[in-house]
Amino acid sequence: MKIRHTSPALLASLTLAFAALVSTPAMAGMQWKWRDASGAIQYSDRPPPAGIPEASILARPSASRNITAPKQASEADAAASAAKPVAAKASESELDVKRRKADEEKAAKQKADEEKAAKVRADNCQQARNYQRTLNDGIRIARTNSKGEREVLDDKGRAEESKRTQEAIANNCK
Repeated sequence: MKIRHTSPALLASLTLAFAALVSTPAMAGMQWKWRDASGAIQYSDRPPPAGIPEASILARPSASRNITAPKQASEADAAASAAKPVAAKASESELDVKRRKADEEKAAKQKADEEKAAKVRADNCQQARNYQRTLNDGIRIARTNSKGEREVLDDKGRAEESKRTQEAIANNCK
């Protein structure tokens, strides 16, 4: 069945109706039925009081056949509370797993960034060494100045370029 343009209010009411329909049999199955001391039949979603004999209990919830009285329920609560530290330890270990995973992801990202920076330095090193060879070979080098004019490097300009290139090699070629 395909529904188009369902309004949120209609969707909410359908969900609520479905939940009520599904939970009604479950709630009916969770009823206790017993005869009290005066002989009246009692219905409840909780076990009968501790003073009610076993023979007076007429019906139990289907999910809890072994629960007969609040005293036993409190024993079950004690067992559940004893299990809580185990659950807490399990959640702590889950937290440790999440932290470890986050640390591993952070380390992997840092390693990738370092590898990327190393590659950039290697490229800069190679370019600086190639330029230094060009300067040392005595090939005429021209560049454009701030006015947009082309100027050829003289010996002084070549020495300045060589010094700047040596600094680039020192910084990038390690």
